[in-house]
Amino acid sequence: MDTGSTAWVLVSIALVLLMTPGLAFFYGGLVREKQVINTIKMSFIAIAVIAIEWAVIGYSLTFSEGSPVLGGLGFLGLSGVGVEPEPAFSSEIPHLAFMAFQMMFAIITPALISGAVVGRMRFRAYTLFILLWSLVVYCPLARWVWGPGGFIGELGVLDFAGGTVVHVSAGISALVAALMVGAGRRNGSERPHNIPLVVLGASLLWFGWFGFNAGSALAADGLAALALVTTMLAAAAAVVTWVAVEMVRNSRPTATGASIAAVVGLVAITPAAGFVTPMAALAIGALGALASYLALELLRGTGLDDTLDVFACHGVGGIVGSLLTGVFATTAVNAGGADGLLYGGADLVLKQFVGVGVAVLWAALGTAGALFAVSRIVGLRTSPEVDSVGIDVVEHAEHAYVHDTLIGAAGELFRPAPRPIAVEH
Repeated sequence: MDTGSTAWVLVSIALVLLMTPGLAFFYGGLVREKQVINTIKMSFIAIAVIAIEWAVIGYSLTFSEGSPVLGGLGFLGLSGVGVEPEPAFSSEIPHLAFMAFQMMFAIITPALISGAVVGRMRFRAYTLFILLWSLVVYCPLARWVWGPGGFIGELGVLDFAGGTVVHVSAGISALVAALMVGAGRRNGSERPHNIPLVVLGASLLWFGWFGFNAGSALAADGLAALALVTTMLAAAAAVVTWVAVEMVRNSRPTATGASIAAVVGLVAITPAAGFVTPMAALAIGALGALASYLALELLRGTGLDDTLDVFACHGVGGIVGSLLTGVFATTAVNAGGADGLLYGGADLVLKQFVGVGVAVLWAALGTAGALFAVSRIVGLRTSPEVDSVGIDVVEHAEHAYVHDTLIGAAGELFRPAPRPIAVEH
């Protein structure tokens, strides 16, 4: 066991956990004022629900000995998962640390989907959905890509930190969820209600993403350093590209656009972070931003109510990043990877297409099945009352902001006592 690697992975666990509250703020700022509590709580509840599911059975189904399709029950209830390393995953860190690191990925992935249905899906339905979705979609897909003997990994598909497992699956699932839950009944402005909150959330995501990608090296070594640098550069390139496009098209670059761009760049580099050079990361970030921006423009006005554009950002960004891994990957920076198209490995592009295709198909089918089950058990849609009163009040009996109440109370408290009025006789 290596204490330095263990320390880095433990820090990375905390960084990736921070990403889910960061996502909550990011999404929370983008929605309307009367949806903020519900939006934030959708991310927050995922931390609790999926942590329990992962410890009880999810980790076992994903990483214990079994078939190439699904793990067995060898790690059920974390049986056999202790403080000693598990050589099948890493000989340098405790098995518990590896389990906890993977838990954070399992937590944030279904939370990403929430952005497609905020304000329209009942909270109890969403809670049941993410539990079913994690078991039906996430665990098998993570097994196929990262688990022992997983057939996608055995095929040679590269996914350093979750391009297919996390972002393609979440993006496609968001698309299916938006279609099945249906469009919302519009009432008022759909513009972000709190842009500083959006920037704060994106900044926390960017910060936590260093643990997401560099932590996936599972060691404090040069590969972690490479992943950290490529993560930084891809996000920076995406922001610059997006801002440049906004300046050309609208002459007014927005803070919201720059924040979305940072997340898109981080998504795009995720599958490639430990397999490409820093200069390739610049290209991946820029191309990912262009693809997502184009997707947003094409989907606008189609009637698809993917509220926070999860598919355009995570789905498209994840697909583009996964495919570009097949172009830019090189064994010069990671001998454990493969050479992509630019380095004579044209077959890697085909493998990446297969990996993306399997993730798209499984996520779509699994999400549709999980949502159908939930609709039969508790129902999916909120009541018409939600659109006029607000989902925060109806579902949670809370307000994100109580400024009107406070101002009114303060006004009464500090209003000067009335002076006697002289009456003329």
